[in-house]
Amino acid sequence: MPATSAEPLTGSSAGQRRGRRVWSYWRFYLALSPFYILFAVFGLYPMLSTIVLAFQRWDGLSPRRFTGLDNFRFLVEDPTFWLALKNTLVLFFMSTIPTLSIALVLAVMLQSAVRFTNVYRIAYFIPNVTSLVAMAIFFSSVFSTNFGLVNAALRSLGIPEQDWLGEPWGIKIAISTMIVWGWVGYNTLIYLAGLQAIPKEQYEAAKVDGAGPVRTFFSITLPQLRPIVLFTVVISTIGGLQTFTEPQVMVGNSGGTGQSGMTIVLYFYRAAFLDNDYGFAAAIALSIFALVLLFTAINWRIFRVRGDAS
Repeated sequence: MPATSAEPLTGSSAGQRRGRRVWSYWRFYLALSPFYILFAVFGLYPMLSTIVLAFQRWDGLSPRRFTGLDNFRFLVEDPTFWLALKNTLVLFFMSTIPTLSIALVLAVMLQSAVRFTNVYRIAYFIPNVTSLVAMAIFFSSVFSTNFGLVNAALRSLGIPEQDWLGEPWGIKIAISTMIVWGWVGYNTLIYLAGLQAIPKEQYEAAKVDGAGPVRTFFSITLPQLRPIVLFTVVISTIGGLQTFTEPQVMVGNSGGTGQSGMTIVLYFYRAAFLDNDYGFAAAIALSIFALVLLFTAINWRIFRVRGDAS
């Protein structure tokens, strides 16, 4: 009986076989399709529409009119935009650094606590699930000039009262305090989860070698928490650069005295929903996206370089 050799597959037959193999998984593709359909409708299409709208002039009723780079040119020349950008960055640094620092300290304390640990965890996380509007109204009362708790505490100490929501830096302090109060608990629980994942044998070995608490913290805890710290920094950056509800409720759409509470997202809100200038608002939205992307890339780069160096 003559020996037969297998004939190599031609390009067309190999392609047909791959096509049949792809179609054999149609049930899986069908099961995944709702996610991609919803993403395309509510994510991809609005994103592309915003990019196109940024080069147009539209008030929501009249026909759209292509204006080229006029929206971006006016954005760069508008002093309110630069003021909003400055306020956003100041509030970001005034709230993000204290939030992450306090959260890390509280996580270490919870890790070493023996009693009522679950009660503390619930108490720290409650602000994160509370309505931002309700929190902003509450903090407006706390920092009120006439009957606020902060001024009441200052009076009891013999310190002059402050017009917190009527002075530029008072507005920033009030807003940043609310942001810190709202997000400390969330980051604390994330740090606590990271601390619990560190093997206890490392701490025991460090104790045997004579390392103190400070040396143990900087030599074991922080290096082990580097991915967790990177995550919290990135998330805090994305959220901090989009501050809106706090200043909008506490000082109004104008940003308060000297527009000290005017953030870049509040600036976008005014352009879109008060002035009905959707093309200009789309240009602001793209600038917010670029700002968040820039700071996220910087944080990612810094922590990756430090991690590689260690």
